[in-house]
Amino acid sequence: MLVGSGCEPPPRSVQDFVDDPISLQAALVRCARNRAESRYDAECVNARQALAMVEAREDRAAREALEEQSARALEERLRAEEAATEARRRAEEAALRRQEEEYLAQFDELPAPAETQDKEDLDADAPAAAVPATAVGEGALAPGGLDAAPEEDQPAESGASD
Repeated sequence: MLVGSGCEPPPRSVQDFVDDPISLQAALVRCARNRAESRYDAECVNARQALAMVEAREDRAAREALEEQSARALEERLRAEEAATEARRRAEEAALRRQEEEYLAQFDELPAPAETQDKEDLDADAPAAAVPATAVGEGALAPGGLDAAPEEDQPAESGASD
């Protein structure tokens, strides 16, 4: 029988305390009551080490959470700045379009819509077809070097003059 022999159970390890927060708190309370006697007690030393490990783990988790929050806030700020930049760009384009419309309205001319304007710009950039000098018809050179006017456009000469 070991009841009277005074054998104590072995002290709990640091990992035991990390795994069981309730026993960790109980051991810390017991060790805090009599610091002078428990200063070098194996179980109290293990409890303090376990507390330091748990606090370090919690600090690391809190720091990671703050870093994630900070990263999300930075992404939101960047998206907001991009949206503001895009809004400013669109507002500037709209202002330029309004100014152009106001200018062209002075001459009773309005700009073409954006879809057709792009096609017209491409057509305007295309080179014109060259007409050979020997071609006959509209736009052909007359023998004198000047453009010949079509016959129907020439005024008819009348023999009787008043």
